[in-house]
Amino acid sequence: MLYVIIGEDNENSLEKRLQVRPRHLERLHALRDEGRLLLAGPFPAIDSPDPGPAGFTGSMIVAEFEVPRVPRRHGRPPTPTSPRPSTSRSASGPSGRLP
Repeated sequence: MLYVIIGEDNENSLEKRLQVRPRHLERLHALRDEGRLLLAGPFPAIDSPDPGPAGFTGSMIVAEFEVPRVPRRHGRPPTPTSPRPSTSRSASGPSGRLP
């Protein structure tokens, strides 16, 4: 199933974004090589291929993942037990959760 993953950057996160970019690209290349990556890219803070210090506001990935097999109790999905991350993320899919 295809999932759309949208990440919104925190304020002043450009340095961290650049720091983790090599690992991020490794994962995207692996998805591409497996034939599972449809589309990925950043949201520049300004209309420019290189926004410089203006940075980015987030990014999007469209990729194929297996549909998660979530055990159900009494016909309902389990209640989440961990807190949500501080950055806003959304996903489309049967459960609305990232795989």
